[in-house]
Amino acid sequence: MAERLLPENLNFDGPFPRLSRRLRLGVVGGGRISVTQATAARMTDRCYASFEEMAQAEAARTDGVDAVMITTPNHVHFEGSKAFMEAGIDVLCDKPLTNEVAEAEGLEEIAARTGQVFAVGYAMSCFPVIRQAKQIVADGAIGKINQIHVEFMQDWMTPEDVADAPHVKWRLDPKISGPTSCVGDIGTHAAHLASFVSGLPLTDLRAEFHVCGAPKPLEDTVLMFTRYQNEVPGTLMATRLAPGNRGGLRLRIFGSEGGLEWDLENSEQLKFNRFGEPDRIISRGHGHGMGPGAERLIRTARGFPEGIIEAWANLYTEFAMAVAARRDGVTVPTDWLAYPSVEQGADGVRFIDASVRSHQSGGGWVTL
Repeated sequence: MAERLLPENLNFDGPFPRLSRRLRLGVVGGGRISVTQATAARMTDRCYASFEEMAQAEAARTDGVDAVMITTPNHVHFEGSKAFMEAGIDVLCDKPLTNEVAEAEGLEEIAARTGQVFAVGYAMSCFPVIRQAKQIVADGAIGKINQIHVEFMQDWMTPEDVADAPHVKWRLDPKISGPTSCVGDIGTHAAHLASFVSGLPLTDLRAEFHVCGAPKPLEDTVLMFTRYQNEVPGTLMATRLAPGNRGGLRLRIFGSEGGLEWDLENSEQLKFNRFGEPDRIISRGHGHGMGPGAERLIRTARGFPEGIIEAWANLYTEFAMAVAARRDGVTVPTDWLAYPSVEQGADGVRFIDASVRSHQSGGGWVTL
């Protein structure tokens, strides 16, 4: 009889349970992002030369990996994800999911056919106060949404010689990074966060790509007008040439009765306003405005800071719960886990594709 990972009497209303053992996680790729993610997830010590070799070998072992995290450059996400899913191994893949819409939709199909758990690395949606913001919107506390604004401002491409750095070259190579650089990397985070919190899919956009600094083969800045379901208007801006901004991801959602504002560089606080009432600041920690769904992701007491490593750890925790549930044959409530799915990853690729088509048409409206 296969080992059971989740408790027999699972309480979906309380904190996430302890599994009967740690899941074995394989690391695919060894670049800078894998170091960040490995701080939040235990790494294996076996090494392979190819996706296929690793997938087949690990699938055949009694102590093989339960899942893999794919942290390679964009252009091989499809190949790696496909190999592991078809070997029966669950996948957490970095974003953007792929460089082409057809490949992203191919991964959607493989995930549906194999039944494997597939998560995507939109870790910004895993901050506890972001989960609380999503719940506030879903509860109707800001009324009917009438506009959505999101931006991601960074400054690390400001130096004139930045394109010569080894870790930057692939990000500006269309053969590896795809048809975009800034849009595919940080623009997708912004687009996902706006739809995740608002609950509204992005339907249309107008995009202009710019190279604002030293000449580059791909854009370093994008400016967009956006439209969401129900004709809700908005804006999306992303750049890597904004001196003074490092993690400048900011989200503002305004409705008929109030609004929400969040800033990654002050990630433990959420500004919540109901029109005509004093502003409220909800801070990360148990109670004081945080609901049970968000509290499951809180790791330290109020007043002891948490940040991006904990957000990544929250993504891995929810992914682990999904993997354990699949292996145990347990059906979980739809609102128990909110890790970014393969479908949301494919939405990100469709967002990139629409942005490219809009820019190439001179900034016209494009439907996703």
